[in-house]
Amino acid sequence: MEKVLSARKTKIQPNKQVKSSEKTIFQRVTLGILYVLLVLVAVVQVLPLLWLLLFSLKDNQEVFNLPAFALPTSPKWENYAKVWTEGNISLYFFNSVWITAAAVILTVLLASFVTYAITRMNWKLKKPVLGLFMVGLMIPVHSTLIPLFSFFTNINLMDHPLAIILTYTAFNLPLTMMILLGFYYTLPREVEEAAIMDGCSIHRMFFQIILPMTAPVVATTAIINMIYNWNEFIFVNTFISSDQYKTLTVGIQNFIGQYSTDWGAIGATLMISIIPILLAFFVLSNRIVEGITAGSVKG
Repeated sequence: MEKVLSARKTKIQPNKQVKSSEKTIFQRVTLGILYVLLVLVAVVQVLPLLWLLLFSLKDNQEVFNLPAFALPTSPKWENYAKVWTEGNISLYFFNSVWITAAAVILTVLLASFVTYAITRMNWKLKKPVLGLFMVGLMIPVHSTLIPLFSFFTNINLMDHPLAIILTYTAFNLPLTMMILLGFYYTLPREVEEAAIMDGCSIHRMFFQIILPMTAPVVATTAIINMIYNWNEFIFVNTFISSDQYKTLTVGIQNFIGQYSTDWGAIGATLMISIIPILLAFFVLSNRIVEGITAGSVKG
């Protein structure tokens, strides 16, 4: 009997080892394929940036005569100095910074107020109000240009940065609220109950307790809003006509003439406009993932 059992064990053990080795080989092959795909995606993402950097260091003759990824004969770093001083890019850059910052702060604050009221307070119209905000996700941007143009003309806000800030805020509120909602629903109510027992007012509770607790998701929404506002072109081109309030995305048109175009200067301007977004993404990329996944698991 013992011999039979031992024989069965010896027959079973090699089968288990074969299966485990097959699993490890399959896992290694799968990981290898995944890494290869990720490397290909990374290369596809990086190549346009490399091309743009080389493009910005060439003059018009090299742009048309040299291959796309060929190194310039002598790098034209003066393209950057030219666009910063002669092309008014310094003014457009600072306009982009302060308009983006103002719109992001206003959007995040308003979205936090509304989300807190919808998720933590009991009032009759909170579901219709939430639905009204979510409808904003389905409104195409281009369909609002003419109504907004007419509205801002009637209230004398055309060619004023406030028109851009209000437009960015209105269009970014639905998405910002949608990201905040999942996180607010997971916040423990015991913290608020303890604060109320200690005599904390609702405004103090929000600014000193709730807002610090939602810092990860607030940072995520701020980054997403910043990227959208920084790269936006249609609204600025429609509502702003004077150079005093133009942003980087519209200021690039200064280097496009009727008879000649300074392509190297355009490339330098594009590189200047991309660098802040790249820095923000590399520094705060972990915040983006953390904030998006923060409200996905309850408890």
